[in-house]
Amino acid sequence: MVPLWSLPIKSPDFVVPGKCPAVDKKALFDSQKPNYPKVRRFFWRVFNGFPECGNEIALTKNPYQLLVQCVRNEFLVSYLLFPDGKKFTAKSTGINADGNLMRRNGQIVAMPLGDPNLSIDYEGSFMAPFVILDTDYENFACIHSCVDFNQGYFTDFAFIFSRSPSMSAQHLKQCETAFKNVGFDNSRFVKTVQGASCPYETQKAL
Repeated sequence: MVPLWSLPIKSPDFVVPGKCPAVDKKALFDSQKPNYPKVRRFFWRVFNGFPECGNEIALTKNPYQLLVQCVRNEFLVSYLLFPDGKKFTAKSTGINADGNLMRRNGQIVAMPLGDPNLSIDYEGSFMAPFVILDTDYENFACIHSCVDFNQGYFTDFAFIFSRSPSMSAQHLKQCETAFKNVGFDNSRFVKTVQGASCPYETQKAL
């Protein structure tokens, strides 16, 4: 439980009454942990010298996500710094609300208190759970992040990632089902603009 006053935000309009859904994180974590090499492949596949990315297909309202279009995520394992492969270096690029290209940096690591899930920590934000509700380790990933605060409040964010800038109806349906199964309202999702108008080649150099 996190004290409500500790949240580093100015206007907590996304902190609402209630609590995080009852997700069996341990069961998910235990089933996914043996497949972590596949998770790494999902976010890191070298093509012409550049890693392919997890393209953001949709997300919920998130004041910490400053990128609004053409969002690509690279989650890389630095074996020189982390030989055990337990840490992902996160790099997100895209276009912000001002229409400018932007890069954001972060990391994905195990939860510090031993909770059965990963955590995500980006600059200018706060560490939060990174729960993979569903993935085929090749084409898509459905991510949920939820934090309970005291006084009966919580906040949650959700993301849908795809290997390519577009996503098949089948994979989208799988994510929608995964979120629905934990009581999530899929109408909260907002589609992220991707496609031919995005400067992906330029983003690689950021």
